[in-house]
Amino acid sequence: MSITLKNVSYCYNQGTAMEAHALKNVNLEIPDGQFIGLIGHTGSGKSTLIQHLNGLIRATSGEIWYGDQNIYAEDFRMKELRSRVGLVFQYPEHQLFEVDVFTDVCFGPKNLGLDPEEVKRRAEESLRLVGLHESYYEKSPFELSGGEKRRVAIAGVLAMQPEVLILDEPTAGLDPKGRDDILDQVAYLQKERQITVVLVSHSMEDVAKYVDRIIVMNHGEAAFDGTVREVFSHYKELEAIGLAAPQVTYLMHALKEKGFAVDENATTIEEAKASILTVFGK
Repeated sequence: MSITLKNVSYCYNQGTAMEAHALKNVNLEIPDGQFIGLIGHTGSGKSTLIQHLNGLIRATSGEIWYGDQNIYAEDFRMKELRSRVGLVFQYPEHQLFEVDVFTDVCFGPKNLGLDPEEVKRRAEESLRLVGLHESYYEKSPFELSGGEKRRVAIAGVLAMQPEVLILDEPTAGLDPKGRDDILDQVAYLQKERQITVVLVSHSMEDVAKYVDRIIVMNHGEAAFDGTVREVFSHYKELEAIGLAAPQVTYLMHALKEKGFAVDENATTIEEAKASILTVFGK
């Protein structure tokens, strides 16, 4: 189901000397099946926004709708929302606590009251989706590499069979291969499950490569919202708010300024390569 934010604002420490407005009249619609990149400088409101999407934080004002239901209605079941909108925090290995990988992934569906066979089936399927073989099942989560821990944490959320998966900097602290492995797996399961994914990231290259749509947060507001090419075409405005476009975009603009008829709005290496080869006739 879609998630719709209507004039959502959030204020920390309201009514005190420490009052801070983290979100200001945010209006967004997150439709089914979209892969969204959420970017913004530190303190822009990204983390506050995603915690509203599954009800961890209640808006100071405004409404959030999950499908045709207002999540702030008295009869709305917030527990059900949190099983449908899964949130994987930054450094998700801090969410791991069971004695072995399989038990950890079973925790969520078990607490939904499902029968043991269904819990087992969901755990096995989720571990398969994140690329972890049966040989990992009996290992302690704390013996795994950083990337493997991320996969276990994501599998634990997937076992709840969410319709929306929110990932807050899932590759933070990983080496380049670990980062690529995680994001390739996320892209695979998004297509496999046809779920909505919201990816919070500081890497413009990762966002350009994987997502369909970018939302740019700045001082609690959605400054830009559009396709990858649309948003990164505003690279100078992004620089003004402390962000940037992918490096390849700057290269293509430089070539354009030198008189080469390349696609200056290319955002990935593949797009840039195709454009340059076309220009040079190879």
